[in-house]
Amino acid sequence: MFEIDTEGRLTPAFGFALEFDRTLTESPRRGHILKMLNWIVIGIGDISIRRVIPAIQAEARSRLYGLVTRDPAKAAPYNTRVWTTLDGALSDPGVQAEVQAVYVATPVFLHAPQTIQSLRAGKHVLCEKPMAMNEAEARSMVQAAEQTRRIFGVAYYRRTYPKVHRAKQLLEAGVIGKPVLAELTCHGWFDENQSHRNWLIDPAQAGGGPLFDVASHRIDVLNFLFGQPQRVTGFLSNAVHHYAVEDNATVMIEYAGGVRGIVDVRWHSKVSRDECRIRGTDGEMDLSPLNGPELVYPRGRENIPPHANLHYPLIENFVDAVLGEAPLIASGASAFWTDWITERVRHA
Repeated sequence: MFEIDTEGRLTPAFGFALEFDRTLTESPRRGHILKMLNWIVIGIGDISIRRVIPAIQAEARSRLYGLVTRDPAKAAPYNTRVWTTLDGALSDPGVQAEVQAVYVATPVFLHAPQTIQSLRAGKHVLCEKPMAMNEAEARSMVQAAEQTRRIFGVAYYRRTYPKVHRAKQLLEAGVIGKPVLAELTCHGWFDENQSHRNWLIDPAQAGGGPLFDVASHRIDVLNFLFGQPQRVTGFLSNAVHHYAVEDNATVMIEYAGGVRGIVDVRWHSKVSRDECRIRGTDGEMDLSPLNGPELVYPRGRENIPPHANLHYPLIENFVDAVLGEAPLIASGASAFWTDWITERVRHA
């Protein structure tokens, strides 16, 4: 269940997670211990086509059981079962008996209802980022996972980067002394004429602009490195593009121990940037570009590339978690804090 701390913040208190629940590894046929996960994927957009479906197909313990899409023609290349609605999929006797996992890859406004519906149908769920349209929806998703005792993850795949894990290890070893400031930027030019991305400038579908689309990933990296956020402020504006969502956002977060994180994201820069620098009392660590392999720190330089399919380690870890072989790296409970931050920035 959830507890509220003295400052009104939501704190997950997963009593059942302290001891592994064997029912999580049972298939819908009671008593049959899982060795494979059958998946359905909701939504066949760019991210599903390029990463999610290939990752499921490549993961040895996973099988693509079917797809949910409003346009069945999109599913034709996959030669699998197709439903035009999630209701139709979850009411299918085959899905009820054989499917264990659902990947939610639809626009943000559908994340909460589809995740909750799938959890209540007894499925484990991995949902695209950002988690939800607002903090209240995010809270309801984590609560649904608790109530149904299902695994619930969010696709913050940068948590799986070997370079980010190595950076966390070095920070804990004191390689830059006491960390005090982390600065992350993601700048690029958003082309509203790209049909597969134009839904991102509709607040009713996306929730927000670059704050939701790209800042969320970097906020989650900060949370992974430095823990639960304590205080937040930020600024949103439309400096160049006059969309219904912001075209830039600057977020400032304070963490326990005095670390301050700054995330600056922009959709109006023709100069691309993907920077991540962490400064400490004794030196600096540079992970720029964040999506690249380079990691530089005092008296050290390492080259640690991510997986060729950035979603594959996320899918692999999710399967591990469902089978009871490893903890979930990007859980709904951890992702909640990113929505906690973005909610406060939107209302700052």
